[in-house]
Amino acid sequence: MITSGNTLQGEQVLVPKPPFQLTFLRLCFLSPYSPLTPDQDQQKLSKTLKKKSSRRRLFARRLSRVFLPAFVCSLKLSPLIEKISDHKDFKKLLRTRNNVLVLYSKSAAAAESSLRLLSSVAQEVKGRGTISWIDCGDTESRKLCKKMKVDPNSKEKGVELLHYKDGAFHTEYNRAVTLKSMVAFLKDPEGAPLWEEDPEAKDVVHVDSEKELRRLLKKEDRPLLMMFYAPWCGVCKRMMPSYQQAATELKGKYVLAGMNVYSAEFERIKEEYNVRGYPTICYFEKGKFLFHFENYGATAADIAEWLKNPQAPQPQAPETPWADEENAVYHLTDEDFDKFIKDHSSVLVMFHAPWCGHCKKMKPEYEKAAEFLHVASDSPGVLAAVDATVNKALAERYHISGFPTVKYFKDGEEKYTLPHLRTKKKIIDWLLNPEAPPPPEPAWEEKQTSVIHLAGEDFRESLKKKKHTLVMFYAPWCPHCKNAIPHFTTAAEIFKEDRKIAYAAVDCAKGQNHDLCKQEGVDGYPTFNYYNYGKFMEKYTGERRESGFTTFMRTLRERDHERVGKKKDEL
Repeated sequence: MITSGNTLQGEQVLVPKPPFQLTFLRLCFLSPYSPLTPDQDQQKLSKTLKKKSSRRRLFARRLSRVFLPAFVCSLKLSPLIEKISDHKDFKKLLRTRNNVLVLYSKSAAAAESSLRLLSSVAQEVKGRGTISWIDCGDTESRKLCKKMKVDPNSKEKGVELLHYKDGAFHTEYNRAVTLKSMVAFLKDPEGAPLWEEDPEAKDVVHVDSEKELRRLLKKEDRPLLMMFYAPWCGVCKRMMPSYQQAATELKGKYVLAGMNVYSAEFERIKEEYNVRGYPTICYFEKGKFLFHFENYGATAADIAEWLKNPQAPQPQAPETPWADEENAVYHLTDEDFDKFIKDHSSVLVMFHAPWCGHCKKMKPEYEKAAEFLHVASDSPGVLAAVDATVNKALAERYHISGFPTVKYFKDGEEKYTLPHLRTKKKIIDWLLNPEAPPPPEPAWEEKQTSVIHLAGEDFRESLKKKKHTLVMFYAPWCPHCKNAIPHFTTAAEIFKEDRKIAYAAVDCAKGQNHDLCKQEGVDGYPTFNYYNYGKFMEKYTGERRESGFTTFMRTLRERDHERVGKKKDEL
């Protein structure tokens, strides 16, 4: 068996006796094609031990790591899992890796099932996260566990999973111990849990791939409702409780399923089922898609009632154009606009779009103000409106990029843009005493930030200069974009000194960028694309917060460092 060898400056070297131990060593950790016999192995080992003391100490430490429990070999433990026993090594790990999940175990045997799972997790998150194992039952590692104040003996299964972020303890891993959940956690440690982790969603069929979807549709005879969703979608999140309640109440009679299709890999599915926004809910019978379910505010009872007699959404009656309605607002076109503002010395014009929710909300207030001014004997002005989606020449002439946009014209000349006028009272009060509005907040691209603002003509050439670029395609009026901009800007500031990294933005509302945004696959705002030296690599689908943006970039940089380290080792 293993016997005590020479003591080298206070360290005891364990020398294996042939033939079994050296054969075990070769099988688990050396090349399986080694031409050496056990006797030759023993001689080679003895020669190595006679070299300089520093070399011998290093060999002794490495040798001690080799003799892991026998089950580790049978497990085919992933080489991506780093076994740590020394406090200095652990500190170095946390200093050099920004996303580390550590398995603490009371013994090697207690860690067995966890290591099987973590070996698969490590492969999935390679380059984006690090997994380490500390066996607190080992003599040397016990000191490390004590220093870290971790006692896996107190846990029911004798293991504890702790996460470290940016060199410091972040949180205890307390989500589902499954491959999918752990991979999702390491890809976005601050992101929300997966839908299937919610115990209340146990009766929803969660689909992960196109293959699973095809198989489900092929084998399922019961009527099936499928929610295609995105993890960040607010409407989806609000609907999920009702949807999963309906799944439980209708279990056995109907199937309610869900599938996160935000990733670019599902473009074919989105095209097939006309997924243009989230959620998109499709109804199937015997694997055949029939129509969409569009009541996104539905309760569980509403869903159950609809499933009793499923029908295609009824086509909505087309809205009457605002210009055709009876009201006191003057509706202007490209042809009569100039003459009208010359004939009226004081005109407030609302540029709008028929689909714009904010416009619809403002419309009644605007009409009331117009009616008041129409009948007033000493009216300070008139109110007019322009449908910017029809009268595109006017929209372009006055640089209309968001709706509604309210502009004031005095004696035929544009004088002010007035974003704060939204109610009848404010409109009338302002016209009675027209004053310059407070200066508008500068546009994002006008602010001094570390974000690079790109346009169609310089887009590709600019990206080629940077190894890693995360590009945000946005529209100034988009609420989700407005929420993400401060986080994106902060992330850019953090990496401003790194010459290989850039955070860039493209305003898709600008006419010059329309073709570019279409070419880059932008079908909603915001869209985040990652480019490597100008080449599109993937869509970013993580958390739209500073932590998500910075973790993504740190992971790329960490991957670069690992590649450089491997090249140096090879040399």
